[in-house]
Amino acid sequence: MGFKEYVGRRTLQGIVTVALAVTMNFLLFRIMPGDPTRSIVGDPRIETATRLALIAKFGLDRPLFEQFFLYLYNLAQGELGVSFVLKGRPVVGIILGRKLVNTVVLMGSSMSLAFVLGIVAGVVAAWRRGSKMDISAVIVSLATYSMPVFWFGMLMLLYLSYYLNIFPIAGTITPGLVHANFFEYIKDYIRHLVTPMVTLAVSFFGGYFLFMRDTILDVFTEDYMLTARAKGLSDRKILFKHAMRNALLPMVSLMGVHVTFLISGATLTETVFSWDGLGRLIYDSVRNNDYPVLQGLFLIMAVLVVTASIIADITNAYLDPRIRQAVE
Repeated sequence: MGFKEYVGRRTLQGIVTVALAVTMNFLLFRIMPGDPTRSIVGDPRIETATRLALIAKFGLDRPLFEQFFLYLYNLAQGELGVSFVLKGRPVVGIILGRKLVNTVVLMGSSMSLAFVLGIVAGVVAAWRRGSKMDISAVIVSLATYSMPVFWFGMLMLLYLSYYLNIFPIAGTITPGLVHANFFEYIKDYIRHLVTPMVTLAVSFFGGYFLFMRDTILDVFTEDYMLTARAKGLSDRKILFKHAMRNALLPMVSLMGVHVTFLISGATLTETVFSWDGLGRLIYDSVRNNDYPVLQGLFLIMAVLVVTASIIADITNAYLDPRIRQAVE
């Protein structure tokens, strides 16, 4: 099987996976408990006639297969429906608005920070394997990796926002504050961003560090590393030119999996810090039984996960001669 055939096969697998995800995405929210009409009206004492009228308006009284084909028809046109709760706003507009920008900024900054620190710390720890620094770094990374992110977020709020009053306690922008210029707005935005960003960066750091450290240790056992030592190359060149460059290849797959967080956001973290992003939108939509918004979010997440996985696999096969030789 050649490289082109491998790309075609992975793409076909991705299409089948997306089709299954679309079907499951539709069925999942039809079996969830709760009455969305009560969320639309906002009054649990809604009259039966009003509730039935709303059910008919949103097509929830139609047979399940008819709802499914209507869902596929609208999906093919890029229509994800309208929100049950947010005054009938289109789902596409809700997802692709400011909430998406806030989530991309939060997740992009936290993942980038954790990625860089994890790689550097992983390389140094692997090079000094068995030292006190290596053991301490492994213990810290295991602790941060297993630590509940919402618990650490609440500690950040308690000490940095409540006791020390260094950073704002919630939100993305100070409510009611009129900013003199754009730079004042950015300054206020960054002050709100620091605590959730650090919380997520700490939670991501452990995984990146452990993965990079183990990968570097595996690379050290390769024959070309022994050859580099035999040539008399300096430790700096061996570590960064040979070991680190080859160890970064598996990180492509890991980043491909984590790219999905750029859209899904961190529901727990955004809820703890009241960050106005897609993660908080997921929480609010689940609480209010806003099925169309949840369907749109989960569909985009599924497509993004599959796409990122395919791109990561193809990139690895293209960059790594060993994988490319195996598929060919």
